[in-house]
Amino acid sequence: MKQQFIKYGWVLVAPLLVLQFTGENSLKLNATPNERNDRAFETNRQIFTSPALPDAITFAGEPVPLHVPDVAERLDRELLANSYLHTSTLLALKRMQRYVPEIKQMLKENDIPEDFVYLALAESLLSHVTSPAGASGFWQLMPDTARGYGMVVNGEIDERYHIQKSTLAACRYLKTAKAKFGNWTNAAASYNRGMAGIERAMKQQGVTDYYDLYLNDETSRYMFRILALKEILGNPQKYGFDLAVEHGYKPLPSKPLTVSNTISDLPAFALEQGINYKTLRLYNPWIRGYKLTVPEGKEYVLQLPM
Repeated sequence: MKQQFIKYGWVLVAPLLVLQFTGENSLKLNATPNERNDRAFETNRQIFTSPALPDAITFAGEPVPLHVPDVAERLDRELLANSYLHTSTLLALKRMQRYVPEIKQMLKENDIPEDFVYLALAESLLSHVTSPAGASGFWQLMPDTARGYGMVVNGEIDERYHIQKSTLAACRYLKTAKAKFGNWTNAAASYNRGMAGIERAMKQQGVTDYYDLYLNDETSRYMFRILALKEILGNPQKYGFDLAVEHGYKPLPSKPLTVSNTISDLPAFALEQGINYKTLRLYNPWIRGYKLTVPEGKEYVLQLPM
């Protein structure tokens, strides 16, 4: 009896399912293009929400005055802008696994707060990029600025792409700026505007706090982009970014090789080391040509794969 009920019950239900299916398809076929677009939108639309401001946030231990409406709104703008840059944010999270531990260690050794790693992220997203103005590397140093810190910048070598040397140069700049302006926030702002630019604005406006200054749009947004990246990259899951550790970019194990003589053919040299020129450049992004000229009394340290 039960088997008969199931059998005949299915016979009764099946046509209804067919009618429902054909009815839905008929509606789809008979719908106007606008109706089909509306239905597709309702089916696939995403809900975009505005991220909530944190109750409090600091930079290098210095509190951000979120009780000031203008300050809160400027942070809100950058949180909104950066929380929806999905590709850039995921790439930054991946690169952070490779580079941030070493950069933070160097900052610590030079008495620079670790929050400054987010300044490097704001500058380059830890990518070997060059700006339209000519600034290059993780810390986006200009050629003359880099040379002023003893770095080599020419057709063969550009040490702005040397992570350790460029980080040390940034540390030297930030220490000088901190001594000049009295706090890390002003020092960070001067990294974008220049010490002379921040000092001039302070004198003209009679204030000494970044958050009280009227500045050009880029510098006005600069600190808030850094703060937004600190908040988002420091709390990725809060903003919908769930990156498994194994999906990040791992550090590249390497061994040093000190070079005290000119290498006239770097591709051939690379092959002699059991690698190719592309790999040599990957491990030594500061190499910019096919030759490495080593002046008398100087030496360079190359990194080779383990």
